[in-house]
Amino acid sequence: MSSIEKTAFGQLDADKRLQNPVFKDWTKKPGRFGFRGEIALKFAANIADEARPPEIVAAQVIAVAEEGKSGIDFLACYLLSFAYLEPLVDALRGALVPGGKYFLFCNNIDLSKRYQVSYEGVSFYILPIDEATVYNETLELFYIERNDLKKLDTAGKTDRMADAAMKFSAVFPEITYAEGLALMGPVRDPGANRPV
Repeated sequence: MSSIEKTAFGQLDADKRLQNPVFKDWTKKPGRFGFRGEIALKFAANIADEARPPEIVAAQVIAVAEEGKSGIDFLACYLLSFAYLEPLVDALRGALVPGGKYFLFCNNIDLSKRYQVSYEGVSFYILPIDEATVYNETLELFYIERNDLKKLDTAGKTDRMADAAMKFSAVFPEITYAEGLALMGPVRDPGANRPV
């Protein structure tokens, strides 16, 4: 029986970075493992053996990796700030590889802009997001009809998105990480305007 250890998620799982999984299993495509949930990017310091929520997470993660390959093939996620690209790369070091398709939906990027950023030899698509979900935005980006997914389970939907991602070839303006930091807007307080 194959297990997560044989994929690029193995070390992340061992490091307890794969959190709140909605899906964490083999997909319908042989040898492909899928994960949907959160990835802890920066852990909070433990106080008196009390495990605390991570300080920084990549949320709404949709990702797949092939058995026996060192890298994650496809990753889409929500980042509260574009600046979290750096902790994302640090946390996923070794699992992000040239040729992988990585889509980062950042809350503080101008809603009319899309970029590509190369960081430590890996290319990232940087996309804006406001009130939408990564799932819905990704379907729109890949021109996947919602009706086509109705009969599929989570594994099947994850496969469909990953397959579309691998074919994605749009080109956005290239910026550096430093330029992105200069362009990004203020970081929104996720707790603001929520009923107590």
